[in-house]
Amino acid sequence: MATRSAVALMTRPIRLLPWLALLLVAASAAEPPESPAPAQSAHTPAESDEAPAEHAETLALTPSQQQAVGLRIEHPLPIAGRPQIEALGLVLDPVALVSDLGRMDSTRAAAAAATAEAARQEKLYRDDTQASLKAMQASQALAVEAVAQAQAAAASFELQWGPLASWSAERRRSLTDALSTGRKLLLRADVPGRHAGSLIAHGALLEVDGVNVAARVLGALPRTDPRSQSAGWLLEVERRPDGVGPGARIPVRLQTAPVAGLLVSAAALVYDDRGAYVYRRVGAGEAGASRFAAVMVKPLARLGEGWLVDGLERTDDIVVQGAGVLWSLQGISSFSAAEEEHD
Repeated sequence: MATRSAVALMTRPIRLLPWLALLLVAASAAEPPESPAPAQSAHTPAESDEAPAEHAETLALTPSQQQAVGLRIEHPLPIAGRPQIEALGLVLDPVALVSDLGRMDSTRAAAAAATAEAARQEKLYRDDTQASLKAMQASQALAVEAVAQAQAAAASFELQWGPLASWSAERRRSLTDALSTGRKLLLRADVPGRHAGSLIAHGALLEVDGVNVAARVLGALPRTDPRSQSAGWLLEVERRPDGVGPGARIPVRLQTAPVAGLLVSAAALVYDDRGAYVYRRVGAGEAGASRFAAVMVKPLARLGEGWLVDGLERTDDIVVQGAGVLWSLQGISSFSAAEEEHD
């Protein structure tokens, strides 16, 4: 895949060289002869802390040039919905949950006992009654070690089980009883390459033998899967489907929170070190040419072959095909989202 992408990236500029040379000459000719100050580069940091919403540099292309390089311009489409995220679920073993809970409770009890013994030894030593300095210091060392083990067990449980760490002991006991008897299931749902889950809602669907099974999202799991490098969510299934047990891998569709924005094609998005942006027609130049500028946007969610974004107006003229050509003319060292997916 990497070799194919590299070949594609090397061959595209060769095919576009004649057109790019023509467009560079036309773009330079469309600039006014005298300019009060040079335009700031799209990749030059601004003097202030706030980045401008629009790159200062603009490009001018005549209608024939736009047609030659395949530029297509459309308005973004306003849309609202609840996109679904494809994930892979792993049914968790309730024995692991019971073991982690037992370790956390036992280390917590041991820490409390060791702390109380250290306090007792210190009191005896201070009162000069049958307690030596060595015995007091030994009890204090044991208390410090026990407290550290209890803290480690609690931190490990929170990383592994996420939202269950904030549950009451009674609620956790009820859950483990239901898991042990097979009435409920716990799953970890992973989306490879994704690390943020702020848009995930409380609902999910599991696909078991072609049947959709409803699940509830309990919360995000802080520990990242080292193999898939993905964020994880803990799911609870109220009624366990027959034949589904610990270790089973099940396709999952995570429901996202309602989101609204303007829909643009993936081919319109370009990324650089400042984030995502699109090319917008900002006015007319000389000889009937149109001027284009890069405008920063915030991607919200993926919908089919497009992206819901924030930062545009419904009446904006957006380049939805040919953004890579404008990128090449500006010399921006980045890539088009659609080209990356296609490769």
